Amino acid sequence: MQKLDKNEVKELKNLSCRVRQQVVQMIANAKSGHPGGSLSAADILVVLYKKILKTCPSWEKDPSFSDRDRFVLSKGHASAALYAVLADCGYFDESELMTFRKLHSRLQGHPSNRLLPGVEVSTGSLGQGLSMANGMALGLKLDKKPARVYALLGDGEMQEGQIWEALMSAAHRKLDNLTIIVDRNRLQIDGDTDEVKSLGSLRKKLSAFDLNVLEIDGHNIEQIYEALQKSKTLSDENHKPTAIIANTVKGRGVWFMENSACWHGVAPNSDECEKALEELRSKEVC
Repeated sequence: MQKLDKNEVKELKNLSCRVRQQVVQMIANAKSGHPGGSLSAADILVVLYKKILKTCPSWEKDPSFSDRDRFVLSKGHASAALYAVLADCGYFDESELMTFRKLHSRLQGHPSNRLLPGVEVSTGSLGQGLSMANGMALGLKLDKKPARVYALLGDGEMQEGQIWEALMSAAHRKLDNLTIIVDRNRLQIDGDTDEVKSLGSLRKKLSAFDLNVLEIDGHNIEQIYEALQKSKTLSDENHKPTAIIANTVKGRGVWFMENSACWHGVAPNSDECEKALEELRSKEVC
């Protein structure tokens, strides 16, 4: 299995820090957004887009458009992190980031595939993204295309029954071109996920649904990269979809946001924004 060298790891860590800074700035500028889950997902999105996905920044104009890998942000409220990564990959100019959640902006609070290149499907209604990812994966198999589908779920939305129907369908259809990533930050808008509705042993549940299951530190660049590579290898070997449980920290990188459900959907004011940016800029790893 291929490994990242030290320079690659450093570059990805630096980009994650920059993405987190942009997330804080975008949400503060809009006075609206979801910082907690955007910050927890940043490392996953950076590794996925920079090292794993077959991307297509020129979108429908690119002759390789139909061969691109597909990504579904099921936890659509974490759009700020996705937009920051898409901009870095060249899907649109970074100057557009500060239009986030503004009137007539392409960067809506939840991703819209009618407006922005790089967005495969409009998401935000929690629990539905995996079903859409299943449809994409099944369509690719029927068309005999080698592209893969990746879906990022929040652990709070896994309390939705539709998620478990979709997991059962993914296993039944042997969607070995599908990788599911769970942002396991253990917090949702109403508090601790175990107190709202416990998922119990998520690893055992996913295994019982006949998926390959990997569990990692969702802020460890090397572990994220290796798990995403291994997910493809496992699926190719046993023709099962793979789920990666990425243990993360909500609000990662900003001390007063970390592990706090209060920052699920609250924008920092100007003073809080500056404090957060000062902390993020002072860190080599965040």
